[in-house]
Amino acid sequence: MNFQQLRIIRETVRQGFNLTEVANALFTSQSGVSKHIKDLEDELGVELFVRRGKRLLGLTDPGKGLVAIVDRMLLDARNIKSLADQYSQADQGRLTVATTHTQARYALPGVVAQFKQAFPRVHLVLHQASPGEIAAMVQDGQADIGVATESLAEAADLASFAYYAWHHSVVVPAGHPLEATQPLTLEAIADYPIITYHDGFTGRAYLDRTFANAGLAPDIVMSALDADVIKTYVELGLGIGIIASVAFSPTRDLALRQLASDHLFAPNTTRIAVRKGHYLRGFAYRFIELCAPTLKEPVVRAATRPDQESETAV
Repeated sequence: MNFQQLRIIRETVRQGFNLTEVANALFTSQSGVSKHIKDLEDELGVELFVRRGKRLLGLTDPGKGLVAIVDRMLLDARNIKSLADQYSQADQGRLTVATTHTQARYALPGVVAQFKQAFPRVHLVLHQASPGEIAAMVQDGQADIGVATESLAEAADLASFAYYAWHHSVVVPAGHPLEATQPLTLEAIADYPIITYHDGFTGRAYLDRTFANAGLAPDIVMSALDADVIKTYVELGLGIGIIASVAFSPTRDLALRQLASDHLFAPNTTRIAVRKGHYLRGFAYRFIELCAPTLKEPVVRAATRPDQESETAV
């Protein structure tokens, strides 16, 4: 048994049992992948995959049990390397933070600036993705930290922490009739075409639920992944926008007006997540603390132990 075999087992599951894709992902040949799988099965004396001819269709019961062990073994192998790096080069390395456009653009710039000042030799990677992709990246070890509003609290193998709470707000072109509507109501908003976030992004599910609970069916004429795109089309007069309140700046968005609408929408919580059992370098803990000062290293360590089931919040 060797680490290449273990990587192939894990990658085979990731790639939906397509050995061509496994070979491409691991920069090897398909025949080599097949041989490693067969050698491991021969060594263990059990079949790990359900087959139809030469095609792999899924995992056998022993295969399902093995995949969980393989995942832990590969995680611990990375942890050993990270542990060594922590002591041999504590102030340098690589930190990958997976997050959405909204967080990268509006919530994290101040944190990133402070972090880079404190750790100039650490290569910081901000990987923008959807909330579901962010959770998967943290689970798979492709990212050390995830920051998003959706998905992170739902994964059992992630420890997530409250970062900050925010509301949606309505933005309109200057001079729009809704500026005179006091107080603003959901019914008034629903009278106009709406531009807001795409499904699965930045609290869109909460928006849909809010209107549905009020018995309203708003006319959402456009959806986008980030607030900058939404604001662009609101400026063009294609509809009113509903965005995260932090995504509006009176000094930059001069052609738009932000309407008081906290009373209409429930608060959302953006969360920070790390994988349980993942060894974090000292600078990773510092990044989290810069986001939320109450999240000191001992707090995060306690919540990310592999046997820890409870969710920690601030």
